[in-house]
Amino acid sequence: MASSPEVKKLDISVVIPVKDEADNILSLAMEVSSVMEREFAAWECVWVDDGSSDATLELLEKLVLENSRHRYISFERNAGQSAALWAGFSQTGAPIIATIDGDGQNDPADIPALYKKVASGEADMANGYRARRQDNLKRKISSLLGNGFRSLLTGKTVRDAGCSTRVFRRECIEAVPRFAGMHRFLPTLAAMQGYKLSETAVNHRPRVKGNSKYSIGNRLWVSLLDILGLFWLKKRALHYTIRVKSA
Repeated sequence: MASSPEVKKLDISVVIPVKDEADNILSLAMEVSSVMEREFAAWECVWVDDGSSDATLELLEKLVLENSRHRYISFERNAGQSAALWAGFSQTGAPIIATIDGDGQNDPADIPALYKKVASGEADMANGYRARRQDNLKRKISSLLGNGFRSLLTGKTVRDAGCSTRVFRRECIEAVPRFAGMHRFLPTLAAMQGYKLSETAVNHRPRVKGNSKYSIGNRLWVSLLDILGLFWLKKRALHYTIRVKSA
């Protein structure tokens, strides 16, 4: 992954993927700016428009004109959340990266506490978990099934792999395989490379604007198939320890 020339100047880069979130962008951007300005000397926020068909792009254009800390890239057509995240990662310039969703349900105020765990060396990837989920019953059951099946086949890493509130060293994702659905398995993929994980309870808010893109058909069954693929990858991963090497 290419690094920006400003990698040593920035404290943190925030990546936010969005798809048809025109109703949430400006209010979420204000929250992000407020938290970042208060907690960090140097920061940036990279928005990734995943082929939106509403006014998302127009609002991102307005946002970056008003605040240069915010930047965006926009896909020609919808490519999925994993592609959006990876594209966002590739545009970041800080040694530590944070992610949240663009629907307003993740709270930017949780980022500093997770950042401190990573910056202090306590963890390479600090993951949030939604202790009090503000979702409907269908989403809660689907998440429970997905997390349980993932832990059964790939080993337990974090209790809530579906929580997008996350902070990590950029090395954690530089060597991960790129595939559709990758975003659901970032903690497992980081752990497979030997990186340290931690978990912290984070705020989860109800969606108050816009429409959810979630359904059983487009999330649960696809993620279960992805878990089988990850199970194969974990079983076939290379594991070795160098005993000694020549000078």
